[in-house]
Amino acid sequence: MAEGSASLAEVETAFQKFAIHGDTKARGKEMNGKNFAKLCKDCHITDGKNVTTTDVDIVFSKVKAKSARVITFEQFNQALTELAPKRFKGKSKEEALEQLYSLLIGKEPANVGVTKVAKAAAVDRLTDTTKYTGSHKERFDESGKGKGKSGRDDIPDTSGYVSAYKGSGTYDEKVKQA
Repeated sequence: MAEGSASLAEVETAFQKFAIHGDTKARGKEMNGKNFAKLCKDCHITDGKNVTTTDVDIVFSKVKAKSARVITFEQFNQALTELAPKRFKGKSKEEALEQLYSLLIGKEPANVGVTKVAKAAAVDRLTDTTKYTGSHKERFDESGKGKGKSGRDDIPDTSGYVSAYKGSGTYDEKVKQA
């Protein structure tokens, strides 16, 4: 039975990981219904046939205290004991519970549906620096890397000559000739 108690500690670890999922104030001692349903889904306790999300909700309501909105680890174990025979039909209660524990061990909340970077053609087109024209083209080097401030700032010419004047730097020579 020593092996069973070791797996119980691992089950408690999984319980704590799911208990704090999505809740910054949670300490891992109690689990709400939403996280219990997530645990059942992520660990494949719900299979859509024998155990449905409705079953999970019913068992959660059954084991929690009347006015409470969360369950403790002891109540969580009670809930698993109720779900195990449903999930593994034809097995003894102990065998079913052992198999249910094996589904939980080492699991943590999967972040399904986490926001990913959009890879749309429009975004690619807008961020492709080779297609930039006009003054924006000057902001990037050949490799497409930004030049930083030197590519952005219009650096003034303080030589004293107008920008289109062709003979800049020839004044001193003209003065010498005269």
